[in-house]
Amino acid sequence: MKKVICSAAVVAVMSLMATSCNKQAPKVDEKPAATAAANTEMKIAFIEVDSIMSQYKFCKEYSAILEKKGQNIQNTIASKGRSLQNAVAKFQQDIQNNKYTQQQAEAVQAGLQKQDADLRELQQRLGTEFQAETDKFNKALRDSIQHYLAVYNKDKKYSLILSKAGDNILYADKAYDITDEVISGLNKAYKPAKTEKKK
Repeated sequence: MKKVICSAAVVAVMSLMATSCNKQAPKVDEKPAATAAANTEMKIAFIEVDSIMSQYKFCKEYSAILEKKGQNIQNTIASKGRSLQNAVAKFQQDIQNNKYTQQQAEAVQAGLQKQDADLRELQQRLGTEFQAETDKFNKALRDSIQHYLAVYNKDKKYSLILSKAGDNILYADKAYDITDEVISGLNKAYKPAKTEKKK
């Protein structure tokens, strides 16, 4: 989840670096003072990604939903896996006790192999569904933040708003930190999904 937001910051930082690195050295007849004046007009701010993840209501609610779904998937797979292991152990014990004819043993073994294949298929399907749900959440999270920042920035007029996660920004003056302000605005704008109340 964090990778989605962090990648946007990396792209923004890299494009900023590319812009500054591609500038040629000033020629003799150019006025460096004019360039310096233009650069001072650039307004930059940053947002702490960890704070967004832990304090934005949308993020907290959907993270809890995804965590519950992930746990349910793990429980389902683990339960079916234990049942299969028990069936295999019983089959091996019955083989040792000569409870099956060769034909019966082959039939039971084929059934166990099918159960194993079905379990793998279920695990693959549930994993794919969970990944799709996670991707959908990440996109919705990114879209909600970008939409809010577009509205927020109409008044603030920042040239660049970076996301700070871990060490992707080595130093940032706290004066440029707009995290709390943005989280407050995001939470005010967030409309949770309506849950039907039983009468």
